[in-house]
Amino acid sequence: MSPPLWVWLATLAGLGGLLTGEIVFHQRHSRLGLRPALAESAAWILTSIAFGLGLAWTSGWATGGQYFTGYLLEKSLSVDNVLAFALVLRGFNVPPTDQRRVLSFGVLGALALRGAFIAAGAAFVEHVSWAFYPFGAIVLLAGLRLGRGGSELDIEHGRLIATIRRLIPVDPTADNGRFVTNHDGRWAATPLLLALIAVEATDLVFAADSIPAIFGVTTNVYVVFTSNAFAVLGLRSLYFVLADAMDRFSYLTKGLAVLLVLVGLKMLLKPLVEVPTAITLAVIAAVIGLSAAASWHSKHHPHDPPSATER
Repeated sequence: MSPPLWVWLATLAGLGGLLTGEIVFHQRHSRLGLRPALAESAAWILTSIAFGLGLAWTSGWATGGQYFTGYLLEKSLSVDNVLAFALVLRGFNVPPTDQRRVLSFGVLGALALRGAFIAAGAAFVEHVSWAFYPFGAIVLLAGLRLGRGGSELDIEHGRLIATIRRLIPVDPTADNGRFVTNHDGRWAATPLLLALIAVEATDLVFAADSIPAIFGVTTNVYVVFTSNAFAVLGLRSLYFVLADAMDRFSYLTKGLAVLLVLVGLKMLLKPLVEVPTAITLAVIAAVIGLSAAASWHSKHHPHDPPSATER
């Protein structure tokens, strides 16, 4: 059941206010570093939890459980999204001082694109009784592809960027921190704008996998959108926490692949088996926890000590 229009408007206004406040704050405090990024990421997570508790209080704990399951799923999948963003920004040699700006506009565009995706997906699920089968297949294949290491993206030489270069003039020498520049009396795009377009395209690729996955948790459009929105809003701070430490999470990608495969199977088997939201939430938390623990153990114990028979 969708909430009334005023709830949607209030939610959008609140999300817009949070994003605007973050952008203004970083314009006044441009200091980069792990500690501020950790504090900001924690603030976003606490805000997301507070919203989920409020939703559970007003709409019931079943709806709240769906939100937390969807949020945890999207937040987990966003870790791989962060890795892709890091590849994009490094591929375009975007300096750290400009990365925040690219990511801020990237998050804004991601919210709009995901909103359109969710609306289309909801209409598809509502009007097509067998919609869960193609959605489940998409999620299952995404998990198998990720498990085989198929998440790397050819950003700089991708078809999209090549098309943009053909359609609009690009000044590859521009290094003024702007998205467009005036070069010899004519306006041209800068590498920073190409990086922003690549970030949006990358998020679109990941959204094509993650949004069908969350429909495996709930078909409540409000829950799908808000869980996506809060996961995306925290992407920028999460980037500065994880971008330089992705090698510490060697098993996390495998864990995300397992999650997608399990959600895809859940969707395909939905007519036969109805899995409670609480079990789905517990499985997601367990897979992510085990992946993080395995990554930590691998990082700190790269080689097991030889056994007594091997000495």
